[in-house]
Amino acid sequence: MSTQARGLNNFISDLRNAKSKEEESNRVEVELAKIRKKFNPGDAKLAVDGSNPSLSSYQRKKYVWKLVYIHVLGYDVDFGHAEVLALVRSKKYNEKSVGYVALSLLLRGSDPVMGTILSTMKKDLTTAPVTSGKKKKGAVKNDAVQCLALCSLANISGLELIQAMHVEVQHVLVSKSSTEQVKKKSALCLLRLTRTSPNLLSGREFAPHIGQLLQDKHLGVLTSLMSLLNGLASQHAADYESLIPHVVHILSLLVMKKQCGREYLYYRTPSPWLQIKLLKFLQLYPNAVEGHDIGMEGSGFVSQLINVVSKILMETDVSDSINKSNADHAILFEAVNLIVAWGTTCPVAMREGAMKLLGKFISVREPNIRYLGLMTMAKLAQIEGSVEGAKKHQATVLVSLKDADISVRRRALDLLFVICDTDNAERIVDELVAHLVVADASIREEMVLKIAILAEKYATDLRWYVDTILKLISISGDYVSDSIWHRVVQIVTNHPQGDLQGYAAATLFVAVSPHRCHETTVSVAAYVLGEFGFLIAERPGMSGEEQFHVLHQHWFNVDTKTRAILISTYAKLANLYEECRPLVAPIFARSKNSSDVEVQQRCAEYAAMREAFSPEAVEDLLREMPPFEDKRRSALELRLLETEGEDSAAVTKASMPSEVEQQRALQSAQMLNNPPIEEEEEEEEEMPPVNEQVD
Repeated sequence: MSTQARGLNNFISDLRNAKSKEEESNRVEVELAKIRKKFNPGDAKLAVDGSNPSLSSYQRKKYVWKLVYIHVLGYDVDFGHAEVLALVRSKKYNEKSVGYVALSLLLRGSDPVMGTILSTMKKDLTTAPVTSGKKKKGAVKNDAVQCLALCSLANISGLELIQAMHVEVQHVLVSKSSTEQVKKKSALCLLRLTRTSPNLLSGREFAPHIGQLLQDKHLGVLTSLMSLLNGLASQHAADYESLIPHVVHILSLLVMKKQCGREYLYYRTPSPWLQIKLLKFLQLYPNAVEGHDIGMEGSGFVSQLINVVSKILMETDVSDSINKSNADHAILFEAVNLIVAWGTTCPVAMREGAMKLLGKFISVREPNIRYLGLMTMAKLAQIEGSVEGAKKHQATVLVSLKDADISVRRRALDLLFVICDTDNAERIVDELVAHLVVADASIREEMVLKIAILAEKYATDLRWYVDTILKLISISGDYVSDSIWHRVVQIVTNHPQGDLQGYAAATLFVAVSPHRCHETTVSVAAYVLGEFGFLIAERPGMSGEEQFHVLHQHWFNVDTKTRAILISTYAKLANLYEECRPLVAPIFARSKNSSDVEVQQRCAEYAAMREAFSPEAVEDLLREMPPFEDKRRSALELRLLETEGEDSAAVTKASMPSEVEQQRALQSAQMLNNPPIEEEEEEEEEMPPVNEQVD
């Protein structure tokens, strides 16, 4: 073999010994020119299919292997297709194997020449394998050829090729004469074809065939078949619901009876990969245990399934062998995911057992197990009635928040987010804020976002919410996005009841009083004082003039975006307080020539406003802003969705309104529908009687 491949070995050695990319490219160009000349010599007559009949088998294979290697290195290979197809058509296995490998790499399903090879591929697919008798020297190994054709078809998978070949692949899969190796390859090939063309199969017609195949005793065939079934069921779950009893039966044999060939035992665990795929299939049917009315035998297979899952939960433990522990825990976590998929239809005792087991795993030293435990517990805690069990492990989760592994810290943060409610919100938020001081920069932005959402979601007193956001700004102001302080403004504006607006104005006045404070604090203080500063103007040291001086001391330390907010606030202060007008006018005059268009325009418009409009019109223009529109999802929830995706446990939790939020929304609706009665009574008292008006 080494003698035959000497030319190929020398070529590969030359490329590996090249001292520069340019030298390698030159060597490849020389070789490509040589191969092109061998394939298409000017004085030789080519065959009907375009191949060179004068090439020996060794030469054709050697040159095609060189083209394959050049292609793998990343160079374009746009010739030699005829020689590749000639190798595929060969009746010799060693030539056919080279041809199919090159076919998979060098050609695409949309290439015109693929139409000329369809008959050969169909013949190779449907040829019955040699199962007995003596084979002649050089005879084709039929089952191996079928596998070659299936692998090549799966790798090429063009739409036209799929339409022409998928029936043959199905026939090979369900044929009783197919070997186990061919069935495995055909199942995986069909999976690849259905991913490219999702509507290739009719689920209701194909499901009975899969039911027959699931009775195969060969675990390798079952493993490949379950990959196919999971792919099909994920697209059309209802069509394959009738196969649940078959899947439960196989899972029961592996878990309860340990029926498994020795070659499929992995550290004494029966075929863990097959168990995982079986459990993943069952997760597609969350109502499988509800009412015990699915499938052929009613509650029989459901009871069997519950026993299987219970045994997985009870018998899985941390092993001294890392490999066995990994396999067992992979099965365990898929079983817990199945419980999560069942939701409230799952027996309560099973949910509690899963939660207790996960509590054990989130405290082990192995970071991978701890990571999976935290992630799975977050999913399980979302089920109604399960959060109380997760809250028992709150102290352990807080410890994981300080773990050296950033991924473990993220999962701990997710779990804390999920188990937070009205009862423990203040403690969890305070713990997170305290940890924010020492948290890594890589997780700070995520922590700030989730703290802000929790503080808003469970704040029974919105003053605590305002205080929490100000703490976030003071600790990690650079990680507080605009959407967070915008949300503070919206909440303060939309809740006039109580003294929230006055409290926010007074608190922000104090926060912005030091000469050094974060720019985000200046932004939110500028807006709130401009809108609600009049509520504290009568307090000692908080007059309109004092508010102006406190804000203006930061003028030269902030960017133009914050200056634009300050300008609007100055205009409102000047409108309310006569003593502020001489202070504001010079600022507007100087900033009319600002290089920033927004600052320049605002100053010019506010300065000209009193000359262009009447005092009443100016009063109307500068009065406080109306309440903001309440959207179904706040900007913070949308930001969380953008960063973590729809499947995240935190996103699911954030999208569900808490009782506090519902009460708050109800109060706001009542305020809009029923304005304060006192104001109406005062207006009625000021109006003269009707008869006096007539006189």
